[in-house]
Amino acid sequence: MIITKVTPNSNYTLQIHAEDGRTGTFDVTPYFEYDAFVVLKNQQEFMRVINGGYFIEWDCGADLSADTIEARWAIQQNT
Repeated sequence: MIITKVTPNSNYTLQIHAEDGRTGTFDVTPYFEYDAFVVLKNQQEFMRVINGGYFIEWDCGADLSADTIEARWAIQQNT
């Protein structure tokens, strides 16, 4: 999967758009138990997500691969 757009939400989820047209929501809160992600509990830090195409990352060093996102996101169905 290639991520074309990522939008952070105030509830610590990410709206993800993939190159193939799929969209979905990814919940980051389960990752807050890991040291690299703790700083993202700060809303301002969380909102500074960077799209790397095959991954997303934050300045604090936390990152998630597109494969991880694809395995755990809630895909939105087209209606």
